[in-house]
Amino acid sequence: MLRQISLGTIGLSIGSILTIVGFVAYAANNATLNLVGFFYGFPLLLGGLALKANELKPISFSQTTTASVLLLREQQATVTQNKIRKDITRYCYGQNAHLDGALSYLGLSPSDEERPIVTGLRETDTNGAYTLILEFDSPEIPFSDWQQKQEKMTKYFGPGVEIKITQVGEDNIELALITLSQEAIAQSNR
Repeated sequence: MLRQISLGTIGLSIGSILTIVGFVAYAANNATLNLVGFFYGFPLLLGGLALKANELKPISFSQTTTASVLLLREQQATVTQNKIRKDITRYCYGQNAHLDGALSYLGLSPSDEERPIVTGLRETDTNGAYTLILEFDSPEIPFSDWQQKQEKMTKYFGPGVEIKITQVGEDNIELALITLSQEAIAQSNR
């Protein structure tokens, strides 16, 4: 729940209220409230502005997750799948885009202008396996480049996941992280 609250908005709200109280207290010659307003309100207001300027809004689910998929998530989701889901569905600060570090490492983000943008995510059941699907708007990076990075993605997002890349529109790519069964993991390690 707290991940869905903007710290910048909280800082701006509380800082504004305290700063206004400080100015009113100054006009009313109330030294105690005057100090509270100026020494706490103004820094909170500036901090809120700084956070708001660096804020990266959470990505929303493109479709509601069913109860059966939630149960699969609890039973099968890997640490990486959970981390990605939690990271992109919360407010972030100081990042240029969601998953910018991962995209840079994978060679899918040559510059800020060419970086694919996460536009949504969803959770599904793929033949009994929990699947996290990331939806990207990728007008500058062709589908063939995504396919060339599939093996690197498998190593980066693994172990325990299979990567499936699908082009769903001219500029839209879906990256599916499908949980592997324990038998499949054992076979891939041989």
